[in-house]
Amino acid sequence: MKFLAVLVSSAVLLSAGCAIATQPSVSDSDMPDDPYALMELFGTAYQVIKREYVEETTDRKLVENAINGMLSSLDPHSSFMNQSDFADLEEQTRGEFGGLGMEVSSDNGMVRVTTPIDDTPAFKAGIQPGDYITHIDGESVIGQTLSESVKKLRGKPGTKVTITISRKDKEPFDVKMTRDIIHVKPVKYSAKEDIGYIRIITFSDDTTDMVHEAIQKLNKEIGEDKLIGYIIDVRNNPGGLLNEAVGVVDTFIDAGEIVSTRSRKPEEAMRFSANEGDLTKGKPLVVMINEGSASASEIVAGALQDHHRALVVGLKSFGKGSVQTIKEIPGFGGIKMTTARYYTPTGRSIQATGIEPDVVIPRAKLEELPVLKGFGEGDLPGAIAAEEGKKAKDVKKQKTSKKENKKEKESSDSADSEKEKQDYQLDRAMDILRGIAIYHHRKEVK
Repeated sequence: MKFLAVLVSSAVLLSAGCAIATQPSVSDSDMPDDPYALMELFGTAYQVIKREYVEETTDRKLVENAINGMLSSLDPHSSFMNQSDFADLEEQTRGEFGGLGMEVSSDNGMVRVTTPIDDTPAFKAGIQPGDYITHIDGESVIGQTLSESVKKLRGKPGTKVTITISRKDKEPFDVKMTRDIIHVKPVKYSAKEDIGYIRIITFSDDTTDMVHEAIQKLNKEIGEDKLIGYIIDVRNNPGGLLNEAVGVVDTFIDAGEIVSTRSRKPEEAMRFSANEGDLTKGKPLVVMINEGSASASEIVAGALQDHHRALVVGLKSFGKGSVQTIKEIPGFGGIKMTTARYYTPTGRSIQATGIEPDVVIPRAKLEELPVLKGFGEGDLPGAIAAEEGKKAKDVKKQKTSKKENKKEKESSDSADSEKEKQDYQLDRAMDILRGIAIYHHRKEVK
């Protein structure tokens, strides 16, 4: 009889469900918008969950997840951070933290790689911008918050983690990595013959100061008269602090707006303008971007492009044109919330559209084809000598000797890493910068 009663009860519930489904639909706009009524709804749901959920759960977990749900449903960059998450964010801002070394965001329930950070386990393992992480140590990320997934990616240095990657046009595959302490040096630089190359990896507390230092040292190393211009590389740079991006742009322009932010309230709009003085004295600039360049990187590229101060080359950027504000909640952690959109000096919003490069440079590998031997003027029988008193074959020997010396010099040059030597995009950017420098020089001579 008891069993029959359960069946009857279940049948009633199912029948009621069907009956409800046949009633006229009620839209969200018909629901009460009174905040007190909505808070009562929240309280009722909270009590039902506490009382009847299949497993016992804590008050803190329910409330934290509810707050995170409110924020993360608004956009991928807003979230609640408990005390542990908040401390991790502060570490990242300082430029030193533990983990695999990649910037990630939430995308339709999966973890999307915005960019791997240079010289980290993720970078060395070949993780690429746009990769999706579907599993961590065999466990699906679907149903987890971004914070929960990030916690599983992080861990004690030296421990291993296996992630499953879904990449466009490829079958899902596993990547095993060893966690490490991530030391992010925000700026690297090197002299590329007559070009100053400055790589900005992230915009943390001292990025602008390090860019200034790089310019000064490159001027000294190359020589101010010989240095023809600078390449600013923000490829795979996920962004960082807004004020540091403003400082970097201010380094290269004399005056004018750098970026503006507009929030929901017109009176809270902000404009950032340059101070007088260009540390590079107007020398040509090329800015390199790709799909991993986001946020603060796009502010730099967009501002220098709008001011016609630099030629932007590479691939279209990520398109994160929003500003997040961190608000600490003492004793609980904090919230990261999108509070404004930013606009380039000409009023462009790049949210979800990105910065289009002036010159598109795809990823490619430069292959040097063999030269056909014996196919030059100097190889023809009885060819006229290049100079009086010299035979063509002697000139040919001289050229061969010079080439060999050049090869020896190139092989002994340890300043450039093997990766940089194979960087097709950087090679093309250097060609473009040299072309700009030649054009400017010819204009000055006229």
